[in-house]
Amino acid sequence: MDETEFWELIDAAREAAEGDPEEQADVLVDRLLQLDPELILDFARHFEARYNRSYRWDLWGAAWVLLDGASDDAFDFFRCWLIGQGREVYEGALHDPDSLAELLEEFDEEIDGDGEELGYAADEAYEQLTGTVAPDLGIAPAPAEPEGSPVDFENERALATRFPRLWDRFRQ
Repeated sequence: MDETEFWELIDAAREAAEGDPEEQADVLVDRLLQLDPELILDFARHFEARYNRSYRWDLWGAAWVLLDGASDDAFDFFRCWLIGQGREVYEGALHDPDSLAELLEEFDEEIDGDGEELGYAADEAYEQLTGTVAPDLGIAPAPAEPEGSPVDFENERALATRFPRLWDRFRQ
């Protein structure tokens, strides 16, 4: 599976689920079950690589503003959700986390921002298909600390300055 096929699966599942992250995970599992186990592992590698790549302070700060706070777990689930938004939103957010203010057309605080189940979709599909737990993907884990300059989550003025567009849209 190449990168284009990975993103096509993500997009098709999101569209079928009409943007609901939990439903998107269910649709994704169903679609992954149509593939052979090696392709499911390829999908998992693509997902994990993007998940690890997004372990950055600036993205955590953007999630903090967007979600009105983001614990370690909430940031993990946010990163899964971000991947689930598709390539344009994901890459745009990595390039400029504050651009999420424009990249996200709609944002429902009740369901958006938490894609925990998306993070398990490939493992679930692999286990259902093979009856065994997915093997190690051979991908280096994310660093112990997020990349980049730390963000002072408690300083609202600093957050508003660092993420002005997100602050204006989601915190005012």
